[in-house]
Amino acid sequence: MEKILIVDDSVVQAAQLRAILTDEYDVSVAQTAEDGLRRASSEDYSLILLDVVMPEMDGFTLLKKLQEEIVTQNIPVILITSLSDVTSEQRGLILGAVDYITKPFNPLIVKARVNTHIKLYNYRKQVEWQSMTDQMTGIANRRRYDGYSVEKWREATRLQAPFSICMFDIDHFKVYNDTFGHPAGDKVIAAVAKTASSYLKRGTDFLARYGGEEFVALIIGDPSQKVFEHIRKIRQAIEDLRIPHDPSTSEWVTISIGGITAVPPSESSYASFLKAADNMLYDAKKGGRNQVVWADEQLKQMREK
Repeated sequence: MEKILIVDDSVVQAAQLRAILTDEYDVSVAQTAEDGLRRASSEDYSLILLDVVMPEMDGFTLLKKLQEEIVTQNIPVILITSLSDVTSEQRGLILGAVDYITKPFNPLIVKARVNTHIKLYNYRKQVEWQSMTDQMTGIANRRRYDGYSVEKWREATRLQAPFSICMFDIDHFKVYNDTFGHPAGDKVIAAVAKTASSYLKRGTDFLARYGGEEFVALIIGDPSQKVFEHIRKIRQAIEDLRIPHDPSTSEWVTISIGGITAVPPSESSYASFLKAADNMLYDAKKGGRNQVVWADEQLKQMREK
């Protein structure tokens, strides 16, 4: 059931709105702007109904704050008001409101506008998800990775939390494509993504297709040794799929993995640590492939084989 947040200091008006919508939606009420901002930032709402006239912080000010917060800026907001002048309506729309509902409430109008904007919100989320998803594998694509990686690197820097960057690709993939054809190669890429993602399910784990047969994973909060052991399981799981490869290069399809774990130094560059992970991947391939090479927090190299 879709969740709606009503922010209104009037108990009576909030109760009226809730009564209109509660049969179709999970409706919560905040009676102050501060509580509304807190709830919107910590819970998953599909729509906010916001009263314009409130004490201490009015609806326009709260709307501006919602638009400034990354976690709330995409939640549609309908303003509830008795102000019917064009200037107020224009101000609200400029600040980011998607619609207006004027008092006294007409239940049919309230339901119609709420239904419309929740449908639009869900459609927009679906389109956004598709634009951030690799269609072949179902995992995140390069576009999603580019934004997520920088955001999480900054978060780890602020919290001084261990941050692991893992890069891996399929060994001798060009040979595989030349031998079995590109459709078979696509199936291998999908199988590798599916297997790797089954080991990276936590909320602090992230996996994306970096390009071609190459993938990148991010793991936050775990020390290097723990990550190294976990990544070794992924490499082994890919080998255990027993997907036949060209006998002249490898008996089965395998992957090489390189990575680094670091507590990000202040003002450090994510790009420099990504380059370090890529260097570990190069060492893994140079060292014979089908192995993991990792750099720990002291830049000491750990090698699987």
